[in-house]
This record gives sequence, C-alpha cells and structure tokens, in this order.
Amino acid sequence: MPRVIEELQQAPLPEMIERLGVAVAEAQLALDRNSAEAARVLADDENGIDLGDGAGTRSLLELGFAPTFYQITEATIEARVAFTSRQSEEFTIGGSIGVNVGFFAASINASYTNKYSFEATGSSTVRARFVSVPPPSVFSELLRSTIRER
Repeated sequence: MPRVIEELQQAPLPEMIERLGVAVAEAQLALDRNSAEAARVLADDENGIDLGDGAGTRSLLELGFAPTFYQITEATIEARVAFTSRQSEEFTIGGSIGVNVGFFAASINASYTNKYSFEATGSSTVRARFVSVPPPSVFSELLRSTIRER
C-alpha cells in the first residue's frame, strides 16, 4: 500500500487547478473580444439597413441589435482515481519415497510463488458554465449617447 500513497501524493492537483484558472481567464478574454468585434460589425453602417424612410442607412446597433456578452460563472474539475493492489502467495510441497533392498530414496519438491499486481485507473471531466450577461454599463451608455447624436 505505500506505493498507492506515493501515487496519490504525486497527483498534479495544484497544476490542474492552475491550468483550469488560466484556461478560464483566456476563454473569458476570447469571449469579451468576440463581443467587442460583434459590436464593431453591428455599428458599421455598411452592415446596416435602409428602411426607406428617408433617414438613410442605419447601423444594426441603431436599430436595437446588440452583441451578446457571456461570462464564465463556474468551472469544475472532477477527477476520479481508483487504485487496486493484489498480493497472493502459494506454497506447495510434494514428495515421493522409494525403498529397495538396501537402499532408501526420497525426493521432495517444494515451490513458493509470490504474486503482486497493482492497477491505477482514472478519469476526469472539466465543466464550465457560460451565462449571457448584460453589456457593460459604459458600453450601453456610449451606445445610447451615440444613437441620440445621430
């Protein structure tokens, strides 16, 4: 069993948690950049629509479309490890005796077997929860003031 304890002590749990944290931060940054790029596309008049009301082309932002913002609210690492060890011993003795006139003979066979096996299995899952959140308040205020100015 000491080997099992040694294996558990060498499990890279701190590294796994650190990597998850870095991955969440990088994913959140990518989500924010994607939302900002969507806002640029929606604000571009070339992507806008002319409603034929004489006001000209209006951007999709002016028409009320907005980029979706997401936030990673939860991330979980789940690791399951199972250790199994088996040990078995076997000792056998066999023999034969023979007697002839004037001679005595005996043979003894002995064998000893020690078997030890160790198995380690594991599985892991990583789950993240993404939720849609309102746009940042500064973005919303700038958007409203820009639309009023037009």
